[in-house]
Formats: sequence, structure tokens, C-alpha cells
Amino acid sequence: MKIYTGRGDEGMTDLRDMSRVSKTSLRIEAYGTVDEVNSAIGVLRPSGYDDIDEQLREIQNHLHVVQADLANPDTDDEDAPHVTDDHTDWLENVMDDHDEELEPLQSFVLPGGSPVGARLHQARAVCRRAERRCVDLAGDEPINAEVVAYLNRLSDALFTLARVVNAREGVAEESPEY
Repeated sequence: MKIYTGRGDEGMTDLRDMSRVSKTSLRIEAYGTVDEVNSAIGVLRPSGYDDIDEQLREIQNHLHVVQADLANPDTDDEDAPHVTDDHTDWLENVMDDHDEELEPLQSFVLPGGSPVGARLHQARAVCRRAERRCVDLAGDEPINAEVVAYLNRLSDALFTLARVVNAREGVAEESPEY
């Protein structure tokens, strides 16, 4: 299989149903931004913590499901990959498990810390952008609502993982000054 096809040379691309859309369409922008989140996570693996790496690998797999879901304009296609509440619940369980090793959050936190913690914060910020792109898309076209819920929860999970890594590294959290 060749990597290049030439089909995108005119600024168009194929969706799962083989319909052609502009590479600037909201749908392409949405799943392209999810790809950025996935790539940002890939940059920080290995994190130095096996449990975190296993969770990040699972998240990266989830993000491929998110992209496949968004690439399909037919939300009723039962043969296609779909984000489910099981994906979102898994993220909640990850956060609940890590909350035990964190001090209760008292205020906003400045993004940063250790190199891995800072990159997790950056991935979180890109995830928020992906979520906004999906909300924008949902205003124009039908999408699986669980995609938005998943991305919302993922940004929380990435924030939690950043806090965990920074705590394990002994890096104190900083709060903004108003």
C-alpha cells in the first residue's frame, strides 16, 4: 500500500463513506485537531512511569476511535468505530485512582512543572481546542455526542496526569496571582 495517493492534491479528502470534502471543513478540522492531541501525547511517552505510559497508550488508542468516529458522517453506521460511554468512564476511573495520590485542588494551577508534566498540560490545551472544534462541528452536522463528552473528560484526565507526574517529580504546583 502506498502512503501517497494524490487524491488530496486539490485540497479535498475522503470521509469514511467516501464522500469528498474540503480539507478545511469543520469535520476535518475536528479530527485533525484530535490527531494533534494524539501526537502531543506521543511526544511525552515514555513518561518515566509505567502506569502513566499504559494509560497514555490506551488514550492514544481511544483517540484513534474518536478520529474514526468523526470521519464518519453517518452516525448510525453500526459497523464503524464509535466512542462510547465506556471510553469516558475509563477516563473517570483513571482520574479517581490518581486522585488518591494528589493533594486536593485549592485553586487554578499554572501549566508547567517537570518536562513531562508541562507536555501533559500542553496536550490538555490542545485537547480543549479539539473539543471546541467538535462542538462547532456539532452545530452544523450530526456527530456522536459521546465524542464531546470524551474529549471534555480527556482534558480533565490530562490535567490530572500532569499533576500526578509533577507530584511524583517533587515539583510544587504554582497558582496564578490575581
